[in-house]
Amino acid sequence: MNEGIVVTGIGVVCSIGTNVPECFSSLKNERAGIEGIKYLKTVHKERFKLGEVKRSNEELLQMLSLPIEDAGKYSRTALLAMLAGHEALQMAERSNGTKQTGVVSSTTVGGMDLTEHKYLKQHSDQSYLLTHPCGDSTRQLANFIGATGYYTTLNTACSSGTNALIHGVRLLRHGIVERVVVGGVDALTMFTLNGFNSLMILDTEHCKPFDQNRKGLNLAEGAGYLVLEKKQDAKEYLCKVPGFANANDAYHQTASSPEGNGAYSSMLQALEMSGLSSTDIDYVNVHGTGTNNNDLSEGVALNRLFGKGKVPHFSSTKSYTGHTLAAAAGVEAVFSVLAIQNDIVYPNLNFKDAIEDLDLVPNTKVIEGAGVNHVMSNSFGFGGNNSTVIFSK
Repeated sequence: MNEGIVVTGIGVVCSIGTNVPECFSSLKNERAGIEGIKYLKTVHKERFKLGEVKRSNEELLQMLSLPIEDAGKYSRTALLAMLAGHEALQMAERSNGTKQTGVVSSTTVGGMDLTEHKYLKQHSDQSYLLTHPCGDSTRQLANFIGATGYYTTLNTACSSGTNALIHGVRLLRHGIVERVVVGGVDALTMFTLNGFNSLMILDTEHCKPFDQNRKGLNLAEGAGYLVLEKKQDAKEYLCKVPGFANANDAYHQTASSPEGNGAYSSMLQALEMSGLSSTDIDYVNVHGTGTNNNDLSEGVALNRLFGKGKVPHFSSTKSYTGHTLAAAAGVEAVFSVLAIQNDIVYPNLNFKDAIEDLDLVPNTKVIEGAGVNHVMSNSFGFGGNNSTVIFSK
């Protein structure tokens, strides 16, 4: 059992809020952030709904107390990372003071949001190329929060944030850092919107995770970070991290296996590490993208793990935020911590009809006082990369 790791800070920015209190208020009051396109420059502006962060880059700079004239130095990805990462570390430092801090951040698009516009214009100032690599947002975050002793970037698609957490735990165990900021960030880009459109898995309306009539996902942006420490080093903490796992079913480049093998394996191994049984889990924050393949595969895996008719409360908060790609696991980890702190289960918005043959109905209303002691959070990525983390009161 992995009792020694705890969460001492959380930070988040996404389509339903620019900080933890705003996001929790939206979750509790069932306010989704998926709307018509306002900020992304795209030919699909009138066609799709996205989960955009409701701030321009200039407004994000102001929130970070950075000069507007420095806008060209930062991609939107970096700005989102800095906002959420700073909030998480501030919360941790209120009770734990200064420590040797590392950063493990994940992203799929890096600074492409800046590059794809300036490159097309053959911009005379090519300094934007420095913000293009995936590692730039991590470097900017580490510099901004003063955690430059160790920082690294990883990308395992939509499971990235949980794998960042796993890497962070290993850093703590080996004494490489005393505290680590882990999570993920992604900004919306033309590249991702066009790419997912070509895969034909985007819904033109609000996504309907785990609904029989689901038509696809809503792309989104955001950042979510947690501060992890060893329990003996933390004066106060929000919750424990008793178990996690990463598995790969090697089934297909983008699709999950019909048997849900990878998802089942990651959930089972996380449970085994935690020392908990399936009956101990009070709420599952499912990956729940709203695509035909993901929800069916994950549903099969849930039934395999918990037993048909025995799956605990579950819901997809992507029905609120949209799918934030590499940020998803970080954002949803923050939501999972908040579920434990506030003893609440979130609803799966837009649900009407259960998927045939699964006998699975997600939670559709806010439940307060639900007795939430253990939360399982799933994040599954392209390439069959499946990750699960468990948070405990």
